[in-house]
Amino acid sequence: MKKEILLIGAGGHCRSCIDVVEQAGCFQIAGIVEHVEADTSKKIFGYPILGTDDDLSAFRREYGHALIVVGQIKTPEPRIRLFERLLELDFELPVIVSPLAHVSRHAHIGQGTIIMHHALVNPGARVGANCIINSKALVEHDAIIEDFCHIATGAIINGGVHVGSGSFIGSGCKIKEGVFLEEGCLVGMGLCVRHNQQKNTQIIKVSCHG
Repeated sequence: MKKEILLIGAGGHCRSCIDVVEQAGCFQIAGIVEHVEADTSKKIFGYPILGTDDDLSAFRREYGHALIVVGQIKTPEPRIRLFERLLELDFELPVIVSPLAHVSRHAHIGQGTIIMHHALVNPGARVGANCIINSKALVEHDAIIEDFCHIATGAIINGGVHVGSGSFIGSGCKIKEGVFLEEGCLVGMGLCVRHNQQKNTQIIKVSCHG
């Protein structure tokens, strides 16, 4: 019998995560937890809304596993807050890998991270805790993705790149090999980054950042 897992978050990213969890087949989704007042009559793809974040202590008595499925673009704060709360309550936060993705056996993936459909994580790469490696993203050899990052759809993280904690790399971005982005960086959709970036840098308007 499959272990049950709670999904924390009821937005659009939740829908994509449901499909990955179903396809991975390691867990049975028990239900979904919302941030605000919950409409428990509502279902997402047949899975019930069980309650809100305020109910997590009570849910822990029944469920041992949880996955954060809140999206991340502007700030990682909601995902960080939920991650810390779930650890306090002693939930297990498994790694979820789509069967359509490839993660090298020589790569490392941190707890609570989801690797989505057709993503690639190549040898020597290290992906931290509570990250999103979204559909068709590439994390090349020896790249480091620190905790609480979102590597969005189709982004290319080339070999030896270091992405600091809490960063967002937008859809279709390209990060040149060996570049170091310090924590809290945000790179907008379709952009490329050729040089190191300081903490909390936002790149949103140029086609190729030099």
